[in-house]
Amino acid sequence: MPIIVNVTILNGMGVSGKIVGKPEWNPYTPQYGNYVEVSFSYSPILWPWSGYLAVSLTVSKSAANWEGLAQGQVTLTIQSPPEGDELEPRQSVVNFPIKVKIIPTPPKNKRILWDQFHNLRYPPGYFPRDNLRMKNDPLDWNGDHIHTNFKDMYQHLKTNGYFVEVLGSPFTCFDASQYGTLLLVDPEEEYFPEEITKLKRDIDSGLSLIIFADWYNTTVMKKVKFYDENTRQWWMPDTGGANIPALNDLLEPLGMAFGNQVYEGDFNLANHAMYYASGTSLAKFPGDGLVISQNLKNQGHEVIKGASMREKNVPILGLHHNRGIKGSGRVALYGDSNCLDNSHLQKDCFWLLAALLEFSSYGNIPPSFKSKTSAIPIKSLVQLPLRLEGNHLYRYSKVLENHLGTPHTRPLPSCPHHAMAQSKPINTSAPLNLYKHQRLLSLETLPDMPVDRLGLGGLSPDELKWAGWKHNGLGGGSHNIFPILAFMGMVIVLVFLVNRLYRNRRSQRRPRLRKLHQIYSSIMKQPRT
Repeated sequence: MPIIVNVTILNGMGVSGKIVGKPEWNPYTPQYGNYVEVSFSYSPILWPWSGYLAVSLTVSKSAANWEGLAQGQVTLTIQSPPEGDELEPRQSVVNFPIKVKIIPTPPKNKRILWDQFHNLRYPPGYFPRDNLRMKNDPLDWNGDHIHTNFKDMYQHLKTNGYFVEVLGSPFTCFDASQYGTLLLVDPEEEYFPEEITKLKRDIDSGLSLIIFADWYNTTVMKKVKFYDENTRQWWMPDTGGANIPALNDLLEPLGMAFGNQVYEGDFNLANHAMYYASGTSLAKFPGDGLVISQNLKNQGHEVIKGASMREKNVPILGLHHNRGIKGSGRVALYGDSNCLDNSHLQKDCFWLLAALLEFSSYGNIPPSFKSKTSAIPIKSLVQLPLRLEGNHLYRYSKVLENHLGTPHTRPLPSCPHHAMAQSKPINTSAPLNLYKHQRLLSLETLPDMPVDRLGLGGLSPDELKWAGWKHNGLGGGSHNIFPILAFMGMVIVLVFLVNRLYRNRRSQRRPRLRKLHQIYSSIMKQPRT
């Protein structure tokens, strides 16, 4: 999968403009720029004042085993109409450098493919929160991406030596032989029939699958509806925390399925404290698989009936390897994704994800998991969870469309094709003045400020010295002048307060003097006997 960099183009030459020709990729020959292949997607017209440029970066096959820095530059020409008395269009050539760190292709079992295509979020549809306890945050609006609310999980995987790539297209658009594990976390989207068929074929060929699901119950979904004052209508969820009916369609060829109950509770697993926050359970799993159960609270019953109820031996984790097919991949299912999500994280389960990746990549099962294996078989449901009748998921889905009031699957879209731009090498070295991150001013020593910038260049060095300044900057550094300014400020405030106090006392004495003068005058005017 290519790495895509989004660039915003701000056009200061006019409210409208255009990109002349096509952007060019100019690799720096001495800096191995030819090891990077680039493709562009851009807005030909810039209006108003702006446009976009998407730069897709991939490593050429000739650098599959090479490690180092590759550099080059992207060149594009912006043109805007003339203004005023100008006769020629305004034109500007933009060059921005690119520096890419290349490493040898990682081993297959260290490469993880994150499924982003099947994640939906608010807006535009009402996709409810994953943790039903968080009533003040009713919408799942964080994007479910490794760079947003799953950032900590992503950093944990990187720290442990895994390489994560993001899939933004259907399952039919990736080469499963290049990856060890496909990771599905909290998906809300439906699946194309071609995706279901291909995934089963990929698992049989060696691809492993890990799924972190979430709650789903149509009655609970009706309970979490709300009235929106802006649209003046009731908002009904289009799916639950995850789209369990769609996941069950995906897992049907594997003989697995999730249930329709919502569970919550604390428990210990492999010496780790865990919190199950509004998760689902396993409804069907192969008999030769490993299943772990826990005693949990039925949160769905509490939401619907208002009464608490606990259930024993709720199957929440399943691990399976079909040894009947030589070289097949492994599958791991867990019923809750909140322990990976930063949004309402209480107790993380990054260690569990690492343990499941150890199982999916190498087939190693922690001994503590084997000791927790449930001896009670899963009670397969007669009827698996159904989709909410009358839902409007097709309005926001990339898979469904509405046809005469009945949603049905769209035609499978074509896979994105990146047409690599023709490179025009430049036999020159990369510029030395590339952008560098600015250091925080509070963490570094400021240089002396030139006096000329302060308009004091006309003073002699003696005058500057008398005034407390050096010729090259503030005397002894900028910290010497601040005590003086502070002292002068205190003196001014003190003078102001004394003046106010004196005036108040003087105004109080004037009425007394007038009263004494009136008494003296009245005594003098009295006739003498």
